[in-house]
Amino acid sequence: MNNTDELTYDVAIIGGGPAGLSCAIYTARAKLQTVVLDKSPSGGSLAQSTKIANYPGVKGPVPGSTLLDTMREQSISFGCEYRKTAVIAVDFHSEPKALYATDGVFRARAVVIATGSRGRAEKIEGEEKFLGRGVGYCATCDAAFYEGKTVAVVGYDDIAVEEAILVARFARRVLLVCPKSQLNASEHLLNELSAVRHIEVLLGASPRRIIGDQFVTGLVVRRRSHGEEVLPVDGVFMLLGGTAPVTDFLGDAVRLSPEGCVEVDCNQSTNIAGVYAAGDVTCIHPKQAIIAAAEGVIAALQVDKYLRGAEAVKPDYT
Repeated sequence: MNNTDELTYDVAIIGGGPAGLSCAIYTARAKLQTVVLDKSPSGGSLAQSTKIANYPGVKGPVPGSTLLDTMREQSISFGCEYRKTAVIAVDFHSEPKALYATDGVFRARAVVIATGSRGRAEKIEGEEKFLGRGVGYCATCDAAFYEGKTVAVVGYDDIAVEEAILVARFARRVLLVCPKSQLNASEHLLNELSAVRHIEVLLGASPRRIIGDQFVTGLVVRRRSHGEEVLPVDGVFMLLGGTAPVTDFLGDAVRLSPEGCVEVDCNQSTNIAGVYAAGDVTCIHPKQAIIAAAEGVIAALQVDKYLRGAEAVKPDYT
């Protein structure tokens, strides 16, 4: 490793769901220096599942988050480094490949993309227009720009609550706009949220459009009890989940399908040497945790082959 700002590994895995963690278990066990870069351990599709009863070898039903905790602990036990950080840009043409995250630059000889499919395919009116001018998706990246201002955070889960608390360190007032009737967040985060007095939670508030001139000046929401209203804000963080593959940080770094899925071959290889993808980000069908995990393992075996210059993958059932 170089220093605390720029770290180098054999393989960097972007995403800590079943695909990413299964991949990490295999690469770390193969004694490859492995890091998992995970934006949120509770933000993926599996983490949001309340009951998993059909995962082989696991007596169910168990919460998806419990299954992920087990996978994470297993990968760490083999020597994997787990970092909670968001990757915001990549450079796959540099050697080693560079991943630019919210807490530094990570370099790796091989990369596995396993970011899942919690992205939003549809945007509200004004969202794209004001992107970078008051609209953002990463509070960790941009919260400091809103010192002393009023900010809306739109979402309902752990990610939204966590980001709202972070924004509150800088903003004078934070509006947590929740489209659902209640927040779907862990108890410890809800307790932390209630302790921050300048965060106001608006339940059942559906975001309709973002308005402004050169920069954002307001968020229009609809509430059953209030109808449509304008919330005067200086910034909006859109943190709603969806079903689209999460590939916004990639730009044109790898080939994507018209639907935005990372295109791979039967070995999980992308069109860039040393870069692989696994799980829902490849738009696998059907979307099952066991299938995502299997793709993660295939990617891991190919990473090992790529880094060691082997001609074939060595079977290992031990």
